[in-house]
Amino acid sequence: MRQMNLIGFLQAQNCTQMPSSWRHHKAAPDFMTAEYYRRIARILEAGKFQMGFFDDRLAMPDIYAGDHAHTVQNGIRCVKLDPVTTLMAMGMATERLGLGATCSTTYYEPFHVARLFSTLDMMTDGRAAWNVVTSMNDSEAMNMGKLEHPEHDLRYDRADEFLEVVLGHWDSWEEGAIVLDRENNLFATPEKVHRLDHVGEYFRSRGPFTVPRTKQGHPVIIQAGSSGRGKRFATRWAEVIFTAYRDIEGGKRDYAAQKQSIAAAGRDPDAVKISRLTYTVAAETRAEAEDKMAVIERDYREIDGLSLLSEVLNYDFAKKSIDEPFTAEELDGMSGSQATRDRVISASGKTNPTTRDFLHLTQRAKPHDAMVGGAREIADGLEEWFTAGACDGFVISATHVPGTYEDFVRFVVPELQRRGLFHTEYEGTTLRENLGLQMPERGWWK
Repeated sequence: MRQMNLIGFLQAQNCTQMPSSWRHHKAAPDFMTAEYYRRIARILEAGKFQMGFFDDRLAMPDIYAGDHAHTVQNGIRCVKLDPVTTLMAMGMATERLGLGATCSTTYYEPFHVARLFSTLDMMTDGRAAWNVVTSMNDSEAMNMGKLEHPEHDLRYDRADEFLEVVLGHWDSWEEGAIVLDRENNLFATPEKVHRLDHVGEYFRSRGPFTVPRTKQGHPVIIQAGSSGRGKRFATRWAEVIFTAYRDIEGGKRDYAAQKQSIAAAGRDPDAVKISRLTYTVAAETRAEAEDKMAVIERDYREIDGLSLLSEVLNYDFAKKSIDEPFTAEELDGMSGSQATRDRVISASGKTNPTTRDFLHLTQRAKPHDAMVGGAREIADGLEEWFTAGACDGFVISATHVPGTYEDFVRFVVPELQRRGLFHTEYEGTTLRENLGLQMPERGWWK
């Protein structure tokens, strides 16, 4: 029987992706300690989650009103720790949980990223994953020594070559290269270690690479691009794709289209797992869950949504009153997530939507489309999406930490297991084994 994958959507910061989460009366306050992340990791592993994954940005949200004061005052993702370093604390507290982190192709060098994630993979016995992003706004650019963020499609063109270099380095050590023959003074076979000698439009990288091939071949590649260009990028490179489908029928169409694109590119569509971003609020009964949801909704502030809209669209929403329509020129100037902008224009039915439309239709900073209920209600919702052919699994987002994950593992996981929809034990020791992915062949990407 086909079984779903479950991934915990994590943040190495003072809140979850919902800025209001730090205000929750049961939110753990020790988010700057290793124990906080070890505790999350142990919860996810007890629930047999395949992976915990860290989202990341290279700046705090400061585009709204051109200042960071509102961000700091309201706790809107203002503390951001390095996710890879944080993952190491989680890796040392677990044995099977996969560990994913975000790293940008726009502001780092391929050799650095290749070595960083190969080392993480080595130190966790084959449990690492890299979420490939191109970053999204000018604040990140300025933190990384640039004046402004590059144009959308150009970022993906650069990212394509970035992946070629990273995978080229990961492939440069053949299986069995290390011999460790002390008697004959042969550490490794030179003919099995290759230089890359890459010279391209955006990068030059010679090699040889300094980290041998890892237990799972190389780290799993994650991508979440939702624009047309982003989807083409995911089709070529991704092994796990994150989505935010809003309804089942639309999800089925997009899921089928993505799988068809993967097949048309000469890849096995079953070897790419598509997981839907999902909020859950679970409790013993539906009534208790609804009470929990009321508390969560009460903690929201409009400034949370305005700040995160400005961040994701790379546009200062403080420039507009809430019901003033955007001009075509202003909409074109939103250079961040084009998919978010286009979705609002389409869903509103307006050529010139307002700020209120953006807040309402994106539900930015809110637990949009949350599944609220007891074990059966939430399992019913997940099962409906999964069996309809709209996804291969779910990225579970937290309204507060660690409560969201504790409740999901306590109430929902046993019900999914009872229905045969989710595994009861890990299938292997590596992330690939537990996601049902094959060991990658050297050069698969060429």
